[in-house]
Amino acid sequence: MSATTEIVTYLASEDGEVNPLLPHMSELIVGLVAFALLFWFMAKKVYPLFEKTYAERSEAIEGGIKRAEEAQAEAKATLEQYRAQLADARAEAGRIREEARAEGTRIVEELRAEAQEQAARIVERGEVQLASERQRLITEVRADIGRIAVDLAGRIVGESLADEARRAGTVERFLDELDTSATTGGRS
Repeated sequence: MSATTEIVTYLASEDGEVNPLLPHMSELIVGLVAFALLFWFMAKKVYPLFEKTYAERSEAIEGGIKRAEEAQAEAKATLEQYRAQLADARAEAGRIREEARAEGTRIVEELRAEAQEQAARIVERGEVQLASERQRLITEVRADIGRIAVDLAGRIVGESLADEARRAGTVERFLDELDTSATTGGRS
């Protein structure tokens, strides 16, 4: 026999008196039927609602966690993409700066070379002008010296040296002798 049966038998066998601890059999049957009906109602109506609510909440929580993880993964991917774009942009900016620096150096060199060429042309033109001006002045001075020398010689000799060909030859010969003596005298 089991322990429960022994306890019930012991409590029921006491001197025919009604034991207040043991319920009447009709109360026990009504209690069991009420408990069965309550259990059936809870199992059929309430428990499925609890399970449904629990499943919905679990799904919502798991879905929320999953969505949060997806959002976090997407944010991380976006952050990595942003960092990669930023690194590319920095590299591109560096490359552009280097190109601009090289272009600036090239332009400065070109301008410097062009300025030097222009300066050389200006100096060359100036030298050519100076040489032509010098030649013109030498020719004018020779002519003036020749004319003055002929006038002076005419006054000294007392006769007119009007013959142009003779005068020009004499003047040229005199100036050539001066040039020769000046160049040989300067070299000594």
